[in-house]
Amino acid sequence: MEVAAASAKPILRVAAVCGSLRKASFNRGLLRAGTSSTSLSALRFTSSLTMCKPAAADVCEDSIPGLRVDHLDISDLPLLNTDLETDGGKGFPSAVEAFRGKVRQADCVLFAAPEYNYSIASPLKNALDWASRGKNCWADKPAAIVSAGGGFGGGRSQYHLRQVGVFLDLHFINKPELFVQAFQPPPKFDSDGNLIDAEIRERLMQVLLSLQAFTLRLQKKE
Repeated sequence: MEVAAASAKPILRVAAVCGSLRKASFNRGLLRAGTSSTSLSALRFTSSLTMCKPAAADVCEDSIPGLRVDHLDISDLPLLNTDLETDGGKGFPSAVEAFRGKVRQADCVLFAAPEYNYSIASPLKNALDWASRGKNCWADKPAAIVSAGGGFGGGRSQYHLRQVGVFLDLHFINKPELFVQAFQPPPKFDSDGNLIDAEIRERLMQVLLSLQAFTLRLQKKE
């Protein structure tokens, strides 16, 4: 009965944005885990998870019925430079236009926010700024944040991102929070940055479920 009700939910598109460009980034690994094909009744790590790539995000409906996570690559975005804008600030470089279009199409956003020098990583801030130029593409979208890092697990980055989100009119879920202390035993990630910790994986699923419920609730109010 519950499975039937879940499968009846509309499919929500989640734009997954990682602030780290490193291929084996732990934060990127969190997003890969969020797009892996795993049923809610079996939240455990298997070797098949390491095969999941952002391009295969269409399998996410198997993870949480009604939720599709699409990885948005920000590595090709140029550094913010308003001289690159055209048509009176309405036109943008092709990579920026493509990114902005994907943000607009998303129902909600999942950020993986590494902490650099007590704050947001520059690639993520650059992406936030480009998508806010002209017509703000982030406006009124529900969002969630996850992070992995040192002692605080990227907590400072998350809190700074929430501050930026006030001006961008992003609506973040408050609970649950996920700060992964990536360097504390037992190992949370393998050498390729894939999440191998079952408990963290389950907590990540709870974040996604909360984001799904919050998004549906806001959409009903419209």
